[in-house]
Amino acid sequence: MFACLTSILLFVASSCGQEEALSPRPRAYPRVIYPAKAYQPLTTTDCEFTFQYPVYTRIERDSQFFEDAPVHSCWFDVYYPEFDGRIHFSYYPIGLAGKDLERLRQDAFEMANWHNKRANYINELRISRPEAQLSGIAFDMKGASASPFQFFLTDSVHHFVRGALYFNTQARADSLAPVIEFVKTDILHLLETFEWKK
Repeated sequence: MFACLTSILLFVASSCGQEEALSPRPRAYPRVIYPAKAYQPLTTTDCEFTFQYPVYTRIERDSQFFEDAPVHSCWFDVYYPEFDGRIHFSYYPIGLAGKDLERLRQDAFEMANWHNKRANYINELRISRPEAQLSGIAFDMKGASASPFQFFLTDSVHHFVRGALYFNTQARADSLAPVIEFVKTDILHLLETFEWKK
């Protein structure tokens, strides 16, 4: 019996001594391959504006707004297939359905402030390009907000456009931060090249 116990102990000792101890690996995030920046003009007859958007995205028309049709035919998404993210665009002619400029601006602020429940803070960036008859505000939201970036643009007389960035994933600000910054660069380029049609 002593010999059997000794051989078991020797077997256990010899089998454990050769392997290194396992330690937990640090948390990691998937590697993201970013496409090269390049832009193309928006060409559509449904919209009263144009801008440059990334060649690695595609325009997808909105056919439904909840259970109804969109308010205007110029409702669409700029879709990022690599990131499963969308910039939702909605266009309102000022005065349509009784919505004047002040009501449209209030709606945009309310939608941005709704995300304040989860955001650490919201940085409001004023947009003003008088030569293009363009003004508005961009809302840069920091933290675990469902929408990290929103904006509205208007000529204050005829047109009002609202945009909101969303990703089809749980809002994790730390892991999405590099992708959000990449897409924000595209949105800023879009805002710089935005023009009303004559």
